Amino acid sequence: MVKSVTAFAPATVANVSCGFDILGFAIDELGDKVTVSLTDTPGLKMVRIEGDGGRLPYEVDKNTCSVAIQAMLDKLFFDKGMEISLYKGLPLGSGMGSSAASAAAALVAANALLGNPFEKKDLIPFAIESERIACGAAHADNVAPSLLGGFVLIRDYTPLDVVKLPVPKGLFCTLLHPHLELNTADSRSVLRKQISLKDATIQSGNIAGLIAGLFQGDLALISRSLKDVIAEPSRALLIPGFYELREAIKAAGALGSGISGSGPTVFILSPGKEIAQKVGQISKQVFEKIGLGVDVYISEVNDKGAYVVE
Repeated sequence: MVKSVTAFAPATVANVSCGFDILGFAIDELGDKVTVSLTDTPGLKMVRIEGDGGRLPYEVDKNTCSVAIQAMLDKLFFDKGMEISLYKGLPLGSGMGSSAASAAAALVAANALLGNPFEKKDLIPFAIESERIACGAAHADNVAPSLLGGFVLIRDYTPLDVVKLPVPKGLFCTLLHPHLELNTADSRSVLRKQISLKDATIQSGNIAGLIAGLFQGDLALISRSLKDVIAEPSRALLIPGFYELREAIKAAGALGSGISGSGPTVFILSPGKEIAQKVGQISKQVFEKIGLGVDVYISEVNDKGAYVVE
């Protein structure tokens, strides 16, 4: 019997402009790794955390990896033990689904260790429980795409209804991570508690247009639909240079941009790698001009999701 399994789970972009709390997609290469090992001692134990600067908790009821695995084990009535090692490849508070990637990798590793009693889609509810610990909101728009890959729609939570959407060929993402940190709870606190009927109608049209564009491979429709009138106007104020960036990439051929999750990372969708690289260079200049360092990542949309490494 296999005694240890390592899994990788990718970074994600949640919300995708108009799809607040209901849309997300996965990124290539960037992500977290988790190793889970069977032990004779009952219970879970976090034995190693690397890449977090000493900031993440080892307490099993506070770490997203162990919380997610415990939720799965409770379903299985598992009475043996597991040791968990987390290798962070994502910065904390980045808006790239850092906590979700840790939970997704942990679940895929633990599931494989037990002989895969669950399909990947069935792991989502366990990952949602870890998000409740991480940011106080049990949402799936990061964990679902991290597990499944591609674009994912969270249609409803009661009961959970998750729909994987098609990815148009040649769609590239430029991720910009400015060197500042935003707490998810703080980013949620600036959101309006009520919205107008007009804004709700505009947002609904854009969500429908974005999903239709994904199904039809209509990049022009995707571009027209990447507009958020609900969360972005409030959250953009927390990201220096956001609107300057949006103006700068218009002429470069990008489809559109938005805030990844709760920020501060910004995503830009482009019809091809060349344009994605070009807008990355332009964006770096915008942030550097205002004295803010930025990390730039170029990636196709990852349609694979979390997987076993070894």
